[in-house]
Amino acid sequence: MAERKNEISAIIEEGCKFEGNLSFNGVARIAGIVTGRIFSTDTVIISEGANVNADINANIILISGNVKGNIHASARVEILRPARFEGTITTPSLIVDEGVIFHGTTKMHDRK
Repeated sequence: MAERKNEISAIIEEGCKFEGNLSFNGVARIAGIVTGRIFSTDTVIISEGANVNADINANIILISGNVKGNIHASARVEILRPARFEGTITTPSLIVDEGVIFHGTTKMHDRK
């Protein structure tokens, strides 16, 4: 069977609460409450309404919810309305929508 790209492999739904380390091998969507650390070899999607207090390390990070922590993306970070972000972002590419609340710093680097 051929591998399908960009298919969501894990979901933390609204109403779920998780504390600890999360590690994914594919695309993960988080809509609930997460405290700890998040790692993915692919994409992490923080949905609108999610509350994440965690360090995130992934290839691509898409944020529409509330995130507090340090994030490192090897490809890009997109922060979309109505997101709220507080922390440090390290990435080669950053997109921030108008209307996003951003309290933090960025460290830009070349793609690896």
